Amino acid sequence: MRPLRFVALGDSLTEGVGDPVGDGWRGWAALLADGLGPAVEFTNLAVSGAQTRDVLERQLPAGLAQRPDVVSVVVGVNDTLRCTFDIHAVAARLDAVYAAFAAQGALLLTACLPDPGAMLGLPGALASPLARRQRAVNSVVHALSERYGAVHLHAAEGAWITDRAMWSADRLHPGERGHRQLAVRFHAVLAEAGLATGAAPSPEPEFTQPTKSASLWWLATAGTGWVARRCTDLLPQLLRLAMDEMRHRVRGTSARLDLGAAAAVSAALSALSLPEAA
Repeated sequence: MRPLRFVALGDSLTEGVGDPVGDGWRGWAALLADGLGPAVEFTNLAVSGAQTRDVLERQLPAGLAQRPDVVSVVVGVNDTLRCTFDIHAVAARLDAVYAAFAAQGALLLTACLPDPGAMLGLPGALASPLARRQRAVNSVVHALSERYGAVHLHAAEGAWITDRAMWSADRLHPGERGHRQLAVRFHAVLAEAGLATGAAPSPEPEFTQPTKSASLWWLATAGTGWVARRCTDLLPQLLRLAMDEMRHRVRGTSARLDLGAAAAVSAALSALSLPEAA
């Protein structure tokens, strides 16, 4: 009997950024793999900076070739940080990825995530457009997860988001404790469904938390560059969105922006013949 095959797709969150082990990253998916059963083959295809297009065009073929029993697809934050953001395209790509693995009989793991603007502590007018985009992505993920029977983790809210001990210096990636929290929560859902037979990952860090000076040094030398590379093409557009946000606030018509975003999500889901998100 062959070992259970677990393949992880996605971006830096699944790659493990924020949870350093040796010269690389470990992350929540690797921690979860150890608790799925006595014999697990784990392959991590996630790449830092990946968008839904990268998952569809590059990671999906490699993932399908593995013929996984369990596959995690957690992606979308980088899409919200680009000037090319299009919820219709995001929905179509995720639908294609989920459908391909479902056709092979793989169990899908998905998650909704907190918005990057809030995590970075941006001013309201800058944070709101990013929050609106992330809510749109989360709505699509919710609907598609239901369609394909995915095991879905609600990670977009809760005390863990505001607990600084859970996050690395860049405020966008979990630290080791945060990655362990994600692994523990996924394991609990899978175990309840009888799909995880190994021991649950420990919620307590294995390694000493980096000192404040070490975290600041990493942020200055690597973390800031990571954020800049992903946001540079967004900044001019984000400034325009912030100005539009402030104009609507002055006029008392901010609700129109939310209604417009909700309508875009509904249209994207309708194009996939899906029920509208709640």
